[in-house]
Amino acid sequence: MTKLQPQASHFIAGVYTEDTQGDPLPVIYPATGQVIAELHQATPAIIEQAISSAQTAQVEWAAMSGTERGRILRRAADIIRDRNQDLSVLETYDTGKPLSETLVADATSGADALEYFGGLAASLTGEHIQLGQDWVYTRREPLGVCVGIGAWNYPTQIACWKAAPALACGNAMIFKPSEVTPLGALKIAEILCQAGLPAGLFNVLQGGGSVGAAMIADARIDKVSLTGSVPTGRKVYAAAAQGLKHVTMELGGKSPLIIFEDADLENAVSGAILANFYSSGQVCSNGTRVFVQNGIKDRFLTRLTERLHDCVIGDPQDMATTFGPMTSETQLQITLDYIAKGRAEGARLIHGGNRLDQKGFYIEPTVFADVTDDMTIARDEIFGPVMAVLDFQTEDDVIARANATDFGLSAGVFTRDLTRAHRVIGQIQAGTCFINSYNDAPVEAPFGGMKLSGVGRENSKEAINHYSQLKSVYVRMGDVEAPY
Repeated sequence: MTKLQPQASHFIAGVYTEDTQGDPLPVIYPATGQVIAELHQATPAIIEQAISSAQTAQVEWAAMSGTERGRILRRAADIIRDRNQDLSVLETYDTGKPLSETLVADATSGADALEYFGGLAASLTGEHIQLGQDWVYTRREPLGVCVGIGAWNYPTQIACWKAAPALACGNAMIFKPSEVTPLGALKIAEILCQAGLPAGLFNVLQGGGSVGAAMIADARIDKVSLTGSVPTGRKVYAAAAQGLKHVTMELGGKSPLIIFEDADLENAVSGAILANFYSSGQVCSNGTRVFVQNGIKDRFLTRLTERLHDCVIGDPQDMATTFGPMTSETQLQITLDYIAKGRAEGARLIHGGNRLDQKGFYIEPTVFADVTDDMTIARDEIFGPVMAVLDFQTEDDVIARANATDFGLSAGVFTRDLTRAHRVIGQIQAGTCFINSYNDAPVEAPFGGMKLSGVGRENSKEAINHYSQLKSVYVRMGDVEAPY
């Protein structure tokens, strides 16, 4: 079995750093269930090193011009693209996602983020406000030291999505990847240093929730950005609030995908597949409540089932594989429990539903039809390859039902009537929406949710507002009058 043991568990101040006193963190390859590396959780001493070095590096970095900072970020993007093959193979070992997917969706997306925000870095200017003879100017300044906490579904992408705007604005970042997928972020730290980033500006610490909690509680941390579940988000948000820290919360969803009778059938099926089975269903924005208008329902289910037979489940390092294992045994069992609830509550299983009898964390892509709004599989985020197909008759009915959730991350509409598409999307309570498409995530567009699905936005110019603060300076040109 391939061993992928890194030089050390953490990357601090430009070098790999180890402290074997930390609890062991085995790295499991999802395709086989075998251990491919063993790291150690960050100890208090390691956390102190990371914060101290980040503080020192941040002062140097903030003093540089935006042009200089941007040049380094763009150089890192070029290195990532040059190494995309190796980074994608590593991502597949880390997550179990097929190489056919990671080659186009993971490190490349990270490179896009670094290039985009590297290009923006020189444009982060203030404003002049004339007030008669007096005037005010504003300065956009960094927050300081930011903590990024990643999820296990897109570890390399998330590391870059958080680092790129933070660094462009002049901040330092300490990134804690999920303990389930710890390897990719270490390589991103290496590449950033190679590109010219000051040592200590982007540090990587390994560990579970206790490591994140220790950093959030530290008064030297100015910002926390989390990608994770709603329960985790509540805890992190509450902890950050104790210190009135800036936060970005990119959380989960139970997003609606609405397919009207006039939709192009092939495109609608493609959208539903992307919205439910890409990354074996482990995508926060997935459209797992698929509302299909009655007149097209049977044709939709028939065509969906036909195309799922073309799914290639196998070795994720094989380019022919299009559907890999789930990332962990824990998440696999959670998904199987939800499938059992779907059966018990009366949903009609039309495809999949079983764990595969082989090594690794494999489960079939699963589709339930005749799902009703009150069923557990229609209400809870599963984070696995389980599609719930619900019927609807009218536009007003489906809009009300689509919004009847505490989540509000994403939504999609398939229809040939673009007037209706805009009208429906305009009434859906979700932050990231799609028309005749699903799960596109260009770095130029804001990404984030409403309601319980999050706070703030990642990517696009909007992210700059979440990694910087404005200072206003009033300049009086004449004498100062006082009452005495």
